[in-house]
Amino acid sequence: MLRFATLGTSWITTQFAEAVARVPGVEVAVACSRDAERAARFAGVIGARSSSGDLPGLLASGAVDAVYVGTPNSLHLAQATDAVRAGLHVLVEKPATLRAADFAALVAEADAAGVVVLEGMRSAYDPGTAAVRALLPRLGTLRLASLRYCQRSSRYDLVLAGERVNIFDPALGGGALNDLGVYCVSALVDLLGEPASVLAASVPIAGGGDGAGAALASYPGLVATLTWSKITASDVPSELQGEHGTLVIDHLPAPRRLELRLLDGTTEVVDVDAPPFTLEYEVERFARLCRGEDSPAADHARTLAALRTMDAVRAASVPAR
Repeated sequence: MLRFATLGTSWITTQFAEAVARVPGVEVAVACSRDAERAARFAGVIGARSSSGDLPGLLASGAVDAVYVGTPNSLHLAQATDAVRAGLHVLVEKPATLRAADFAALVAEADAAGVVVLEGMRSAYDPGTAAVRALLPRLGTLRLASLRYCQRSSRYDLVLAGERVNIFDPALGGGALNDLGVYCVSALVDLLGEPASVLAASVPIAGGGDGAGAALASYPGLVATLTWSKITASDVPSELQGEHGTLVIDHLPAPRRLELRLLDGTTEVVDVDAPPFTLEYEVERFARLCRGEDSPAADHARTLAALRTMDAVRAASVPAR
């Protein structure tokens, strides 16, 4: 049994615990938070057998084999590094770190300690994404791509009221690029590879964070646009356009309806039979890696390419004024 400790008490950690309950050979053993009382309450919510308000003590206790890091983005690197140095496997929420160089250092630490570290990029392990990959060759040479994820957060109203909100707070690694844009970037490098160059712009909001943004990624003979937002909403699908046809993707983080429109006039619809949101597939992948059934090299390469692209987006981004 792979015994997890969870770090963080947000909604995503609740979703993680629900996913773990569906994966054989894995359990949430301990819920950990800086606030011991909150940890105890949260353990009851997610069905953990115990709780802890002492992270260093927990890491040294031998009570768990792995740690799920679901805390604010700015804490990922330090907490994941501490867990790795304690000899524990680590599944860390996306984005794994705020810079590519930091993730490379974390992977080096994990390799030295003989443990697994994996970014919890749920879309990368989703069967819908696998279905998109399988259809790509039928498009012919790709020329244009449009990848988007725009979903207005209800907590934006708190920002408008003058409050500081974790998911928008740049001091905590919040903002639209890190929360939603990362799905566009991950899909970009997963499906098309790492871009040769990037241009970008962002929409600043109160508190200094980014509420929305867009990027133009260039490849030899191919251009991709990325659009993300936490302050507006859109149901416009993503598209991959090739010389033989176009693939329409209903929801980039979890594709469930794909429409292949070929230039000969034929249309083919692929429906993906899977829940609209689940972390189950990334948990299954992590468990296999921890059992030594595969190497995480390809996972790390994708994460590093995505984080390098995120670095490039930030470096190129100009504020919309």
